[in-house]
Amino acid sequence: MSKHNFSIEFFPPKTPEGTEKLRATRAKLAELQPKYFSVTFGAGGSTQQGTRDTVLDIIGEGHDAAPHLSCIGSSRDSLRAILNDYKANGVKRLVALRGDLPSGYGALSHEAGAFRYANELVEFVRAETGDWFHIEVAAYPEMHPQAKSPQDDVQNYARKVKAGADSAITQYFYNADAYFRFVEDAAKLGADVPVIAGIMPITNYSQLVRFSDMCGTEIPRWIRLKLASYGDDVDSIRAFGLDVVSQLCERLLAGGAPGLHFYSLNQAAPTQAIWQRLVK
Repeated sequence: MSKHNFSIEFFPPKTPEGTEKLRATRAKLAELQPKYFSVTFGAGGSTQQGTRDTVLDIIGEGHDAAPHLSCIGSSRDSLRAILNDYKANGVKRLVALRGDLPSGYGALSHEAGAFRYANELVEFVRAETGDWFHIEVAAYPEMHPQAKSPQDDVQNYARKVKAGADSAITQYFYNADAYFRFVEDAAKLGADVPVIAGIMPITNYSQLVRFSDMCGTEIPRWIRLKLASYGDDVDSIRAFGLDVVSQLCERLLAGGAPGLHFYSLNQAAPTQAIWQRLVK
């Protein structure tokens, strides 16, 4: 695993208790020596302060941190101020996203912020800060749920890379073939930066279905049926989920994926368990 780019994502806590709990979680996961921790950004920038506070906490503990930065709901001046603040605090990595529309916005429009698409945000960050930041962007092996077609989606991704992205992190998926095909299709368009595979541990069936329905991730039928068959048997769900996701990670790394990015949901144990399987 030391040969690969291994990172872990958190979301900003909303309470003092959540902040302390995340610090304890982070201490456990730091033992795995990930390259960095990333911190998400809410719809329309709704967690901007929480993202910043968590990132500075992580840096204060001696780890690298990558805040998510969304262009939806942000002006050029506000984005410029955020970038300057992160630079002043030693942040060297960003995850640049279009971001989710906050409720009530309706369709995507110029009113949603200075920029409508992530490639425009990447261009702005490069124009403002040069090569200061390592910029990650999002990739969707199974297609962004709002894309017109798989072809349009990979072209949108290529625009982000050509705008100056250094690497990408995928939405989570459970079909390795979708990842490898996406990387191949992107490379044909000249978008050949490293594509880190996003990994979602399986610990809760109903939660997984809810997340997957929202983001357009397919749960393969055999996995869905197996999970559903366990009912409320949490131990069986977690054991099966560990097998499925560990085998997925092994296949991805063996097939040339440059790294893994774990969506931790602010929990330590699921990522730790997968990691132990991979380092054996």
